[in-house]
Amino acid sequence: MDGAEVLRKQREFVFPAVTNYYQEPLVPVRAEGLHVHGADGRRYLDFFGGILTVSVGHCHPRVLEKTMEQMKKLQHLSTLYPSEPMVQLAEKIAGLAPREAGKTLRWKSFFTSSGTEANETAVLTAKVATGTTDMIALRHSYGGRATLAINMMGQAAWRVIPSQLPGIKHAHAPYCYRCDFGLSYPDCGLRCAKDVETLIQTETNGRIACLIAEPIMGVGGFITPPKEYFQELVPIVRKYGGLFIADEVQTGWGRTGGRWNGIEHWGVAPDMLTYAKGLANGAPIGATLARAEIADAFKGLTIATFGGNPVSMAAALATIEVIEEQKLLSNVEAVGAHLRGRLEELADKHRVIGDVRGMGLMQALELVRDRKTKEPDMAVTARFLEATRRAGLLVGKGGLYGNTVRVAPPMTATKNDVDAAVGMMDQAMAAATAAA
Repeated sequence: MDGAEVLRKQREFVFPAVTNYYQEPLVPVRAEGLHVHGADGRRYLDFFGGILTVSVGHCHPRVLEKTMEQMKKLQHLSTLYPSEPMVQLAEKIAGLAPREAGKTLRWKSFFTSSGTEANETAVLTAKVATGTTDMIALRHSYGGRATLAINMMGQAAWRVIPSQLPGIKHAHAPYCYRCDFGLSYPDCGLRCAKDVETLIQTETNGRIACLIAEPIMGVGGFITPPKEYFQELVPIVRKYGGLFIADEVQTGWGRTGGRWNGIEHWGVAPDMLTYAKGLANGAPIGATLARAEIADAFKGLTIATFGGNPVSMAAALATIEVIEEQKLLSNVEAVGAHLRGRLEELADKHRVIGDVRGMGLMQALELVRDRKTKEPDMAVTARFLEATRRAGLLVGKGGLYGNTVRVAPPMTATKNDVDAAVGMMDQAMAAATAAA
């Protein structure tokens, strides 16, 4: 089929709620490394990586080889049957989990097939382990698309149904660029974190099951907290009996640079972590990692039909091997710093860029009409995305207002790749603002 036929069949047979980028959606037909080839005959430099999922590049030879080998041996099992790939991955993940000074931590995994399932498993586990049900999520957050995840959502556009589940409290996000309290860091005294104590005291019975939070808020627009935010927040949560779940679906596996987990930059050790996306370089996977005593508290029966799928397990193991052998944690740190510098140069040139934020190869530009009023500019953002596509570059967008450009190439990107991408972004920004 050509691209037009694909789009025709999509309109006829696929839910119209499925979101696509661009006025005329791009139809990819193949990809390799950092490049995607479209049905339109063009090659695109991919600086969004399938929503931060293609961590080591499209169709990486090592990942493909290990995946195909596994498919020839054993393609499917449910969690009713243990397998060598599953226990190997569980052991590997446990060895790469965050450390806590002076403590020997044991970790156990539960595998599923998506980040949504990983987050829901973590919250359920926290409720079982603590014996209570009230929980805290953050405003501006995104955690998946099942009923619990939608109710935890901190963005109206993704909450497609009215709230149905009780017991979910939404705390202020560490969104320094748009502080809910009208304060500025560091003089704010981390008001957003401290306010969680008042939230617990006034909107719960004084006991909570958990806080679930992204170390950097992905769909929220790569909102990056002050370095002390979690150090202030997590002790409050634990004071009232809650467990801390680090949602590493987007930040995990080296994306933030220098560390396997985004939360490791913030100086706290979580009780649970959730993974998906970049863990298997695009193979369907979800993982909930819990401290052993918490995992052991989950009594009763549970299964996941596609959890621990041996093909996805093999893809994840191969992806981790590539990250280790190619020293991609260091690469993300170095190339990410270069990307940040180039984006700040872009902001110096284009006043529509109100904020540059992020970490490693997870950087964002928030576009505004006026830097003083910070009024979101969704129109320029839309024109910018169209212009980047015309230039041959793929980037993402996000944020509550849809005015944040998300830049997140595969972790194999080089400084030359960054320079090429920023050159295209410069041209696209000029075109988008000239049309205003």
